[in-house]
Amino acid sequence: MKNKRFTAFLIVALTALALWSLWPTYQEYSYNKQLSRFSSSEDSLAFVQEHRESLDNARAKSLKLGLDLKGGMYLVLEVDLIDLLDQRAWNKDEQFRDILATVKERASDSGARIIDLLAGEFSRQGIRLSRYFYDVRDTDEEVIAKLRDEAEEALSRAREIIRNRVDQYGVAEPQIQVQGARRIIVALPGVSDQERIRKLLRGTAKLEFKLVRDREAMLAGLERINAALEEDVESGSEAGEDTVDVPANPLFEHMTVMENGRVYVPQYSRDYLLSLFQRDDIARLLPKDTEFRMSARTIEGQDGTQFHDLYLLKKTPELTGNVITEAKATFGASAMQPEVTMKMNAEGTSKWARITGANIGRQIAIVLDGAVYSAPVVESKIPGGSSVINGIESLEEAQDLEIVLKAGALPAPVRIIEERTVGPSLGSDYIRSGLLSAGWGLFIVAVFMIFYYRKAGISADLALVLNILFVLSVLAGFGAALTLPGIAGLVLTIGMAVDANVLIFERIREEIGQKKNLRTAVETGYSKAFSAIIDSQITTLGAGFLLYVYGIGPIQGFAVTLMIGTAASLFTALVVTKAIFDLLISKNLLTERSFG
Repeated sequence: MKNKRFTAFLIVALTALALWSLWPTYQEYSYNKQLSRFSSSEDSLAFVQEHRESLDNARAKSLKLGLDLKGGMYLVLEVDLIDLLDQRAWNKDEQFRDILATVKERASDSGARIIDLLAGEFSRQGIRLSRYFYDVRDTDEEVIAKLRDEAEEALSRAREIIRNRVDQYGVAEPQIQVQGARRIIVALPGVSDQERIRKLLRGTAKLEFKLVRDREAMLAGLERINAALEEDVESGSEAGEDTVDVPANPLFEHMTVMENGRVYVPQYSRDYLLSLFQRDDIARLLPKDTEFRMSARTIEGQDGTQFHDLYLLKKTPELTGNVITEAKATFGASAMQPEVTMKMNAEGTSKWARITGANIGRQIAIVLDGAVYSAPVVESKIPGGSSVINGIESLEEAQDLEIVLKAGALPAPVRIIEERTVGPSLGSDYIRSGLLSAGWGLFIVAVFMIFYYRKAGISADLALVLNILFVLSVLAGFGAALTLPGIAGLVLTIGMAVDANVLIFERIREEIGQKKNLRTAVETGYSKAFSAIIDSQITTLGAGFLLYVYGIGPIQGFAVTLMIGTAASLFTALVVTKAIFDLLISKNLLTERSFG
């Protein structure tokens, strides 16, 4: 008797827990339905503000839908291993840059590994890899092995950093997987701000603190570049292109120099000048260890044109983002302009105090991914290891900067080589089709069980409903997403759950056929069917586990639902239906004819 009471308590407790786990899903559905009834945006906004806390809580705990059901973004990212090789090389010269350019061109036309292409090009030209990488005493094989390790580590680290960024952004059940030797697959269900996601994933988050050179040095460098460009144009004209209209100032026509020495670059000239300043012959005209960078933020001119500030910076950073331990998006003292405050570790704090103390009265630029976010003048020594990034246009941009700084810098830039967007209307069609197939499957199975097994079939159907309830509640409780393959796994679970009941019922019918009393027949039927059910279900669990471990994307969604459904089937078939039969027998509501 005590055992039966415990079984009844267990079933009731698990059912209550499942309903509690799915309650936020029902709440979200109910709120969305109420919102759809409002005809004006003012009414819907007032409703959202009134139920803000309940809405947020329901959305956070409700059953999540995968990319194929909810819509979202699917991206293929490629890690720029060419840039990684450029970072790792030393003693770089024109020959090395030509080799990298050749490797880059060949890599774009094939899926071959970058390191293999690099080794092949060096071998073809008869150059040792140790001339540019690691120790000069290393053999080519040793250098190749080290470069391969670095490339694999860079890909793995890029995946983890992207995962951290996506997790902090708040995407439910993202799928982030490595494909091949340099690509990362990212599936993000439910995202709507696509441009923000692109910036979040592409940003390298390479943070640097660099000294700003004085205005005189910058203007002198620009004068030398302008003169060199004039000579290039004139030499081209003398070579026979006498119809060419030679501009008086080929560089300065792309910028505006103010009386105070500040230089502004119009937005339409930004890309041209950035590529120009990257040229080796142009870089050599600048003071040693300097480079040109532009502001991330633009200012608007009187005619509406957007302008960037131009800076001449010391190329070697005084400090990098590796020392940052904390980043927080907030508003400045005026409460009008968003900014990101940062804290440094002990090493960074010590260096920052020394750097700021030695450069009072000078500007230090805060550079993120090559763009200058701010260049404040150091007014005093900063001993606390704090710094601020301002010059940010919106709170969203500040929050994204906080995310990428917390997640860390990518080891190499990434670029989006493929992007697909799944619209919500397509997701709705999938949901409708999936639910329709699951509903029809459940209905047909339920009718068959009642027709063939009568009252016992009704108990199997009740257990089947509980089975589906348990599967969905586990998915919701653990924050897993329901996908279209997951719905397929759910439909398969329905058939498997009934299969276990069929084994039991057939054994019970055999015992009844041998003229045993009903209680004994039920006990013996469950006992004889137990081993067969366990064997089949354990085999299915093992297959589902292997699918989850070795599968990707949709296969994993199918495997998760299959494993949860299989475990639930064991419980409902062996415990729930048995408890129902015990209750019916004790009430004299079950007879031999109840099993068909």
